[in-house]
Amino acid sequence: MTTTLVTQALILAGGQATRMRPYTDDAPKAMVPVAGAPIVGYQLAWLAEHGVKSVTISGGYKHEMISDYVGDGSRFGVEVRYAIEDEPLGRGGGLKFAAGRLGAPDAPFFVLNGDVITAFSLTDLSEYHQRRGGAVTVALSPYRSNWGVADLDDGDRVRGFVQSPELPYWINAGIYVFNPDVVELLPDKGDHEDSTFPELASDGRLIGYRLSGYWRGIDTVKDVVEASREIRVSGGLLPREFRTTDPNI
Repeated sequence: MTTTLVTQALILAGGQATRMRPYTDDAPKAMVPVAGAPIVGYQLAWLAEHGVKSVTISGGYKHEMISDYVGDGSRFGVEVRYAIEDEPLGRGGGLKFAAGRLGAPDAPFFVLNGDVITAFSLTDLSEYHQRRGGAVTVALSPYRSNWGVADLDDGDRVRGFVQSPELPYWINAGIYVFNPDVVELLPDKGDHEDSTFPELASDGRLIGYRLSGYWRGIDTVKDVVEASREIRVSGGLLPREFRTTDPNI
């Protein structure tokens, strides 16, 4: 197990994820199975692997399914507590609400959107955040095209196609390190990316971290299928006790 400087995390898992239907007709997005195991299972296993001890899960829509699966977190090797919204607060409002229920509210913490599966080093991210001295560090992933890109010669003859290449841009990977003093800047309702992040960026306090390693945002049915294939090929299946469906389906 790799030990990180930051030992607590917050998972935002309160949204309804209408674009993920039919997977989310009867389940929250964090419980959508990828290669047999819910997204939140991969997240908790990854956090525990990197030395995170305490995780707060922000829940709303069908949150009981998450707590039934995760329990107190002990089988994943972490302590889990829950922050359940009575009404939808948006990502920023949900983050602010849940941050008040962290195990150590005065210490830095990781934040994960409830729809990402990844395998990069949290230790590197934590050390980078401390070294750069920002208020929030945003993990960034290379932008990969959803389409094949034509390779043309000088005469516009097509030499071939490159399927879903990485482009020279970086996207928000939905994984952050927050200093505790940022919590008061978050909206009570709404999205922090519309308010808090632009404010921090204008003050030079928002830092970008270019991650290396596997990352996949699970935003559509196609993402579920592709991520399941990638995880099976890489040998990254979670142990059977963490799965809720047959990983070959």
